[in-house]
Amino acid sequence: MEKLLAIAKANSDKVEIFSLEQTINLVKFENSKLKNIECKVQSGISLRLIKDGKLGFSYTKNLISREELLQNALDSLKGGVEATFDFPHTKDLPRLSTYDPSIENISNKNFLDECNRVCKKLSSKTKGQINVSAGSAIDKLRIINSSGTDVLLSTSNYFFHNTILYPNSYAAIHRMLYLKKFEKSPDEYLHFVLDTYNRSLKKVNPKGGKMKVLFMPETMYVLMWRLLSATSGKDVYQKQSPVAEKIGEKIFDEKITIYDDPLNDKMPNARSFDDEGTPCRYLPIIEKGRLKNFYYDLHYSKKMNTKPTGHGYKSAMWGGDTVFLKPTPSLEHLHIKPGTKSFSELIKLMDKGIVVAGALGAHSGNIQNGDFSIGLSPGLYVDNGEIVGHVKDAMIAGNIYNAMKNVIDIEDTCYPVSAGTFPAIIFDNISVATRK
Repeated sequence: MEKLLAIAKANSDKVEIFSLEQTINLVKFENSKLKNIECKVQSGISLRLIKDGKLGFSYTKNLISREELLQNALDSLKGGVEATFDFPHTKDLPRLSTYDPSIENISNKNFLDECNRVCKKLSSKTKGQINVSAGSAIDKLRIINSSGTDVLLSTSNYFFHNTILYPNSYAAIHRMLYLKKFEKSPDEYLHFVLDTYNRSLKKVNPKGGKMKVLFMPETMYVLMWRLLSATSGKDVYQKQSPVAEKIGEKIFDEKITIYDDPLNDKMPNARSFDDEGTPCRYLPIIEKGRLKNFYYDLHYSKKMNTKPTGHGYKSAMWGGDTVFLKPTPSLEHLHIKPGTKSFSELIKLMDKGIVVAGALGAHSGNIQNGDFSIGLSPGLYVDNGEIVGHVKDAMIAGNIYNAMKNVIDIEDTCYPVSAGTFPAIIFDNISVATRK
């Protein structure tokens, strides 16, 4: 990387090199039987350079020729992409515990045994189809640039995904474990998925209308996508955010506090710097219902004449190879502050209502405006404080700025899921449409 930096500096004004190595192991079971075992080792390098105020970019999965990678980046300058920012000089970062060396002694045999154990334990207590997967990921990241930054990060991750499908359906109850090291799935985790499935096994067809709706942690991303869009420095700059002028104003119920905390190394994938080498920090987004901050990468912080917040990540809504992506404003360590009630206590608060356990079409509706309209896959029906079955062919619709003002209560425990670490939340007066 040092040689590449040297020749790139000789041909441009500013240079950044991003290097990532990944080792991934994965075991999948379908219908309690082994489906496949995967082992993958990959690496890649991406190069960003700035010359005469323009941005160049190139990448490779196999660095055979530094000169060719550099020439590709120089050729991309013809696109005329403006780059008014500088790469940061980052040093004296906090030391975080992001890597557990015990992950090196865990193999797919351990994952195979754990999947077998869970399938046997659950299959004796339910007739639903059991799909489980277990795996690990080790990432080694390095960023160097022409400003003098040279930062390293190693992370270890273990994940276990437990799913029980309803008969003749792809709808399911599921939950993920996400840790820094391998651990057997705890009984309470398995019991939750099993008990929720068994209670909702009956197919029901209730009337629609306005009612209480509980979003499971696994479906909170439907609402969070709307907030991520509204508070992104990119959308604020492009005048697409409906809250661009509302910093300090109360836009949600005071029970809602949402923050990004990449420095919490009790969680997997903690970070002291983002994918541009900018130092990370705790950033409140919503505090007791009030809008506190927007988040920025290097590019949009310069556009908005403010400081970067350490949220420039190589990420995209629908995923993609990290090395191929360019940094963009992103909240990668989003949290919702938990409440004081257990999940079962939240259910008892619902006289009649729907639990959103799975979502279809989460991208539909006007995301920038906060609108959502999703199919339930599944929706669980609650009657008199009890889950009595699951609903097919049902939908809910609303707007996050209305829903988040009608919060009944919040679960006391948060779970790592898509887009962050969230509790379940009950909202009032959400529109539900069913066949009936």
